Amino acid sequence: MGEDIKMGIVFENEGKNGYGEGETVTGQVLLELTKAIRVLRLRVQAHGGAYVSFKSGRGVETAQEPPTSELTEYLNEECTLLTEMAGGDEIVMSTGKHKIEFNILLPIGHLVTTFAGKYGKIYYQFTAILERPSVPLQCVHRELRVISHIDVNSPAFLAPVRRSKEQMVGCWILTSGPIALSAKIGRLAYCNGEAIPIYAEIENGSSRLVVPNAAIYQTQKFFNNGKSRTFRHMVASVRGNHIASGSTELWNGKMLKIPPVTPSILNCSIIQVEYSLAVYINIPGAKRLMVELPLVVGTIPFNGFTYRNSSVASQFPVDMSWLAMTLPDQPEAPPNYADIMTEEDLSRNATFGTTYDDLANLFQSPPFFAMQEFLFQPPPLYSEVDLHPCPTMERQIASFTLEE
Repeated sequence: MGEDIKMGIVFENEGKNGYGEGETVTGQVLLELTKAIRVLRLRVQAHGGAYVSFKSGRGVETAQEPPTSELTEYLNEECTLLTEMAGGDEIVMSTGKHKIEFNILLPIGHLVTTFAGKYGKIYYQFTAILERPSVPLQCVHRELRVISHIDVNSPAFLAPVRRSKEQMVGCWILTSGPIALSAKIGRLAYCNGEAIPIYAEIENGSSRLVVPNAAIYQTQKFFNNGKSRTFRHMVASVRGNHIASGSTELWNGKMLKIPPVTPSILNCSIIQVEYSLAVYINIPGAKRLMVELPLVVGTIPFNGFTYRNSSVASQFPVDMSWLAMTLPDQPEAPPNYADIMTEEDLSRNATFGTTYDDLANLFQSPPFFAMQEFLFQPPPLYSEVDLHPCPTMERQIASFTLEE
């Protein structure tokens, strides 16, 4: 850049974390001149995309092997701020400081979140270009951070995720017993800084002392001319208590906080960033037992509506994890009233009284267990016609009068 001019770019919102698709990037191009200059054109560009580069060979890669690369462009917008007049009149800028405002609208449906990984990156750049007669182009660059929003309130992300696995510890005649692991999270997507409640049950049927753990893993996938590379690393973890032989450990919402990480990138053809929540058990002298739950890191926070009931339940110290474990996935409807009442019962002209012992005899077990079979069942169909009238009961007619 010549000594007679200094250039810079200032965004209107310098503290903004990232610009999303459909947003307008506004700011100013700053020019500081030590003498007057003639200007042919001043323009700004917003451009960028995904870039992947690695050596295509497998195994030992030689230093002589050139890496191959692949580029996918996602942004290429331009706006002219100053230009020559139609009659050929030149633009002359005087000595001193000048501020030229700009705004560029980012396209919808094409942008991918800014990211830097092991074998590639997604990078966007804002460039101001000054054209003068008989002088090379003068440019100044600024990184433009872009974010592709993921709404964790999307119905596809609200379903609970469960995984279960069992492993026999030992081999052949030296087998000591099984270890069973079951884990669940309330939904598929969470945001940066949010703590994930983990529900898990670990049954240690082996003769060894084991330790449960949970961790969040980031998996980076890069694609280049039909080849691929994967890089996986842990970004957060939490440790549980030791579980003795023959014991069971319950995690009733053990918290694991998501650190500041790049949101999931699922809409790029050559770079993908995925996350998973792994609950695993370190077993001395045996292979690690692990279940892995898919996880999406979003950008638009959860509105908390469906957590209303769980937040109320959290005020009570009682462990209610048994409720989710005992309820069937597709419970049966309650039986018809006529199916459980006999003709003799219907013909009685007496008040029907039921005690705790009566219910226990009826269900062949304590009524507390039978009640779980009918939780959250739909009520019987409404009808104004009594399908099973009692002949011995007199019908009483009630009347009333409205007085003004």
